Amino acid sequence: MTVFKSILNEKTACLLLYGEVSDEGGEGKIASRDIVNELMYLDAGYENLNIRINSIGGDVYPGIAIFNAIRQCRSNVTIYIDGIAASIAGVIALCGKRVEMSRYARMMLHNVSGGCYGNKKDLQDMISTIESLEDTIAEIIGGRCGKDKEEVKSAYFDGTDHWLKADEALQLGLIDAIYDVEAVPDESTTDDIYRIFTNRLEQEQQPQNPDKMKLEDFKTIPRFANCADEAAVMAMLGETAQKADKADDLEKENGALKEQLKQQEEERIETAVTDAVTDGRIGADQKDTYKNILKADFKNGLSALKALKPKKMLKDKLEAPAGGEGESPWQKKMREIEANRKK
Repeated sequence: MTVFKSILNEKTACLLLYGEVSDEGGEGKIASRDIVNELMYLDAGYENLNIRINSIGGDVYPGIAIFNAIRQCRSNVTIYIDGIAASIAGVIALCGKRVEMSRYARMMLHNVSGGCYGNKKDLQDMISTIESLEDTIAEIIGGRCGKDKEEVKSAYFDGTDHWLKADEALQLGLIDAIYDVEAVPDESTTDDIYRIFTNRLEQEQQPQNPDKMKLEDFKTIPRFANCADEAAVMAMLGETAQKADKADDLEKENGALKEQLKQQEEERIETAVTDAVTDGRIGADQKDTYKNILKADFKNGLSALKALKPKKMLKDKLEAPAGGEGESPWQKKMREIEANRKK
């Protein structure tokens, strides 16, 4: 990342540390040598120096070089944590004479990480190097918040990434104040916060015209890829809006039809089961069972229900009177039984 600086007034300059800390630099990276050079230049000409940070961290040694260069500045250095100050960037953030943190920013402190390939001696040397670096960083953190080295190592060098919000960092004494910036969404992750503030920087560096559309941004969307100009984009937006409105109407209509079909199906099932109970194909206690069968597969369930034979009682066979008039055989038999009972 190219070093970005700005002159605020005749006494105050600003330097941005936005990106990953490294030795050589590159796309999205902060080269320590470039930052140190800029610090030497700005410190010689300005009474106040504002350093703004949004960095996920990076290489430890280049970070310590930046830290020492800032500490040696004669200017009144104020550090602002705009987005993320993680790992070695979190350590760099602590070297300002005054440190302020955005309400939506995050600071992260953790163990030094490193590795090597070699024999047992090589590995032991690497462990010793890491422990020595952690002692140095623990002293830096402790000097800021008033803790001794062992307290810092116990709190932050336990193998866990410790993400601190602005109010937590203020309570611990790591920063001096909290400032407000444009809000970020509540659900934003630390990666989201880093990208949001980096994007804001890129937008601030580009000429802005609030009345002009960003045609290239639209053309990254497949639907707008072939639009030649803004007029074509607007026409496509209008067409898309019309299709969206039609889709909403169709969805409502589809929902109404589904509800109507559901009601008709329930009525058919109720009729089929009630008829089966009435003519004796199933008992009343079987209604719910056959309703569930018909809901699962109406066609086959109805065929199975129709295949059941009606159960006729002797009473039903004898109820109809001969010739359609007078006393039925059933009634006659019941009368005879009642007469014999009274004798």
